[in-house]
Amino acid sequence: QVQLVESGGGLVQSGGSLTLSCAASGIRFSINAMGWYRQAPGKQRDLVATITRAGDTNYADSVKGRFTISRDNAKKTVYLQMNSLKPEDTAVYYCKVNTITTYWGRGTQVTVSS
Repeated sequence: QVQLVESGGGLVQSGGSLTLSCAASGIRFSINAMGWYRQAPGKQRDLVATITRAGDTNYADSVKGRFTISRDNAKKTVYLQMNSLKPEDTAVYYCKVNTITTYWGRGTQVTVSS
């Protein structure tokens, strides 16, 4: 049974930092890209950052220079270091894992107060 367990969300003041993690288990095939997406109330789910197995990264323009995605292939875990958080970063953050199938986590809430 595949599970993606996200952690690290919470409430933080504007300018603060949080680190999200997403650990995958039960995946039998090689993991290719891993990523983070977010969905604010009433809005669509948008890409935040992705990272390939080789470590190539891609970021949404709104988070470039503030967020850093990384992964530990041995632990099948992807991380998102979020610095200089803004109220507009408030959303539910979902991790996504691509193998021969795409898997999504259940999401973790990030709330940034002004």
